[in-house]
Amino acid sequence: MGSDQVVSSHPQPVSSSVPLTAETEARLQSVNEAEILVGIPSYNNVDTIGHVVRAVSAGLAKYFPGHRAVLVNSDGGSTDGTAEAVSQVVVDYGALLISDQQNPLQKIITPYQGIPGKGSAFRTIFEIARRVNAKACAVVDSDLRSITPEWIELLLRPILEEGYDYVAPYYLRHKYDGTITNSVVYPLTRALYGQRIRQPVGGDFGFSGRLTEHYLDQHVWGSDVAQFGVDIWMTTEAVASGARVCQSFLGAKIHNPKDPSSDLSAMLMQVLGAVFTLMESHYGVWSNVQGSSAVKLYGFQYEVGVEPINVNVERMIALFRQGLIDLEPIWEQALGRDIVSQLNSLRSVSASDFRITDDLWVRVVYEAALAYHDRRIPREHLIKSLTPLYLGRTATFVLETQGLTTMEAEERVEQLCRVFELNKSYLIERWKPERQ
Repeated sequence: MGSDQVVSSHPQPVSSSVPLTAETEARLQSVNEAEILVGIPSYNNVDTIGHVVRAVSAGLAKYFPGHRAVLVNSDGGSTDGTAEAVSQVVVDYGALLISDQQNPLQKIITPYQGIPGKGSAFRTIFEIARRVNAKACAVVDSDLRSITPEWIELLLRPILEEGYDYVAPYYLRHKYDGTITNSVVYPLTRALYGQRIRQPVGGDFGFSGRLTEHYLDQHVWGSDVAQFGVDIWMTTEAVASGARVCQSFLGAKIHNPKDPSSDLSAMLMQVLGAVFTLMESHYGVWSNVQGSSAVKLYGFQYEVGVEPINVNVERMIALFRQGLIDLEPIWEQALGRDIVSQLNSLRSVSASDFRITDDLWVRVVYEAALAYHDRRIPREHLIKSLTPLYLGRTATFVLETQGLTTMEAEERVEQLCRVFELNKSYLIERWKPERQ
């Protein structure tokens, strides 16, 4: 679908705008308009944000010297000097062999208002983008250690020159990094919406001014999206609204990875809750999609070293089995006795033989989505109860891929995606649209 199908980009009345501080309003008056905006949400990131700001500044000067640009730091009340670090960054463009910086980079450093969280920070960035009439925007995480100036080109140029509305990141990651994406979010969103966006929860995105208008017009800012569900929400809204979507290869994303067996239940709750809620909003879109298609990938692909991640398979299996003991009645109500019976067969197998198969896992996820939609049990209880199941599936993936390279392990993810697609009819046949 073409970008002209995105929700109208007519300016919204000021009455519907996001509240900004008086100081930010004054800065907007001096900035007036900008073609490009790069937003950096932050909260106590003084150790890393200086590097991110330097990379953004150098990228804008090197690749977009003739464009008026503004950098927006949307901060959640940092107490460690994050805002001061942003204001004090000085880039030596001469050392970078950049001599044609025609327009100095404007900076707006502002607190955001609303529910504490990344989504509220993004909402302020979106509002400032609308106010300066930005044509192309990007957001990047404030704790990145691997960002380079080239990221800015790769996130913005497809929008400025190729007519895309949304640029998703494509990273090379360790095979055990991003396990929520690998086991649930990528396969499920690919099967639902038919586009192979590998990192739908990536954190670093490019988007058009048109899409910014669409985001601001959605009534989600008092929900979990305002906290930490915003990444998957942005990707899904882009696809479902008919925006032209592509990906850009950014190399490695180096951050502070976590052992998948550590406490990821909060993240799983936020992301899956957003995915399931969006399924209700966009049933008319995904119920008519069959199969999936590749999404254009920009950038030169190269091999990069990725940081190793140590995983504790025995702990993940133990937590799964504890879930069988503690949560069996909840799982029976939410997922059905047949699925729970198959899960119970894993109570006593040896760790080396432990497997939640692709077919069983896909049924677990689809039944969980149906249980959420049908409100079989309180939604918060449902999502919380999925953590041991997710850990059991992650243990399966680790056991199956221990001897494989990251690229070889990627084929296992692709196999899982195909099973999600082949079994999508299971979901559609059981979904009750009249409950919307």
